[in-house]
Amino acid sequence: MTLRRLSLLTAAVGLLAGSLAAQELGDAEAGEKVFSKCKGCHQIGAGAKDRIGPHLNGIFGRRAAAHGSFDYSEAMERAGADGMVWTARTLDAYLENPRALVSKTRMSFRGLKDPTDRANVLAYMRDFSDNPRDVPEAEPTARATDHDLDPKILAIQGDPEYGEYLSNECLTCHRADGSAEGIPSITRWPTDDFVVAMHAYKNKLRPHPVMQMMAGRLNDEEIAALAAYFKDLD
Repeated sequence: MTLRRLSLLTAAVGLLAGSLAAQELGDAEAGEKVFSKCKGCHQIGAGAKDRIGPHLNGIFGRRAAAHGSFDYSEAMERAGADGMVWTARTLDAYLENPRALVSKTRMSFRGLKDPTDRANVLAYMRDFSDNPRDVPEAEPTARATDHDLDPKILAIQGDPEYGEYLSNECLTCHRADGSAEGIPSITRWPTDDFVVAMHAYKNKLRPHPVMQMMAGRLNDEEIAALAAYFKDLD
């Protein structure tokens, strides 16, 4: 094989790999139809503007709450300050259950439960990034996945007395009276929201390194116990 033919073959393989990577998330044409569920709050494409939610041009690879002209919730700004970046993985988790990733997000959308719908709409949204084939998550391994928490975990009945025993480390930062002075309140949280959030830290979907470490030390029963304790803490 001549050097020129080898070069052409290498280029062709590279183009094919780039094409496969670009398509890995799903079908962008089908995703445009799914995006109709988002249009009430978000615009995307030429001339897109902020509405109830920010426009979504260039969302891939952007830090959360980094679109300067939009007034984000404190929770979303905190996620951005913690280092959360919108990638295929974090966007997939957010679309499935917004509050699993950002507990007090203002986005009232209930989520897309069908992983195929999420994969397709992400493929459509990625077409409006600056360089769709080159964004950080545009790799063959960056397939959208289903981040559903096992219902058995959510069904665990936590022991609030055990949760109180475990809560000392939590209360070194979070306030028992529910006030939020730079650190979010975790009192009076619904147990499901608490458990989902802690597992998002445990699985490194939420980016805060201290919370990832703390959640990583806890087993399912301990997380359920903390949820039960903080739910009724006055």
